[in-house]
Amino acid sequence: MTNSSITASLIKNLRSRTGIGVLECKRALIEENGNIELAIDNLRKSGKLSAEKKNNKITNQGVIFSGIKNNIGIMLELNCETDFVSKDDLFINFGKNILSTALEKKIKDINEIKDIFEEKRTDLIFKVGENINIRRFCWIEGENICSYVHSFRIGVLVSGITSNKIILKNIAMHIAASKPEYLHPTNIPNTVWKREYKIQSELVKNLKKPLNVLKKIIDGRMNKFTNNISLISQNFIMDPTKTVGDILNKSNSRIISFIRFELGENISI
Repeated sequence: MTNSSITASLIKNLRSRTGIGVLECKRALIEENGNIELAIDNLRKSGKLSAEKKNNKITNQGVIFSGIKNNIGIMLELNCETDFVSKDDLFINFGKNILSTALEKKIKDINEIKDIFEEKRTDLIFKVGENINIRRFCWIEGENICSYVHSFRIGVLVSGITSNKIILKNIAMHIAASKPEYLHPTNIPNTVWKREYKIQSELVKNLKKPLNVLKKIIDGRMNKFTNNISLISQNFIMDPTKTVGDILNKSNSRIISFIRFELGENISI
């Protein structure tokens, strides 16, 4: 079939079904003599080959998705290569589809999610021309759960015991901003504490002060260290004169657990 035999409506039809560019659609239709179904089959085969090549590309952009249904909260980090694709409706809708499916079917295993959506992921790679990675997926269960996402880049899930939903939302916003690593100082692993203590012990050696004074300095720094990384001990971002623990106690509330995702954290480039 010649170039002139490939009509604009044929190209438009193929493009609407595949999401690929006009020239690529036209080329595929010419190769298959205007047969849309054969063109799609070959484009899919070609796309999967392209997807395999793109699977090794670093994906440090994307979106954090989060939602709650029937006392289950789910959070997903979906990655791509560029900020441009992260704003594409195809990419956004793919993430929303994963989230809604996981909530509806109460899926808690990322490998199950990856298996279910592998074909759609591969198709999306072909359409947007970038690697797409379902990087992280987590769930949290409880009668009082709050989900908070800031600018699509930071996500928080919090489970607590409270009659005040606003408190839970404010705590979630605090976690997004203040990055606590542990719920309570007692949750800090001994290895983490010992490592920091060793560092502080080395740092004070040059101060040339009596041992009892050096010990007080180390103790003060260790207290600050544990407070900074423990949610309950952190100064509350909305009222720094109080700790998160003070806010919770005042409202008769308690945090059971929390999870925080930040887009692209710990991805090696």
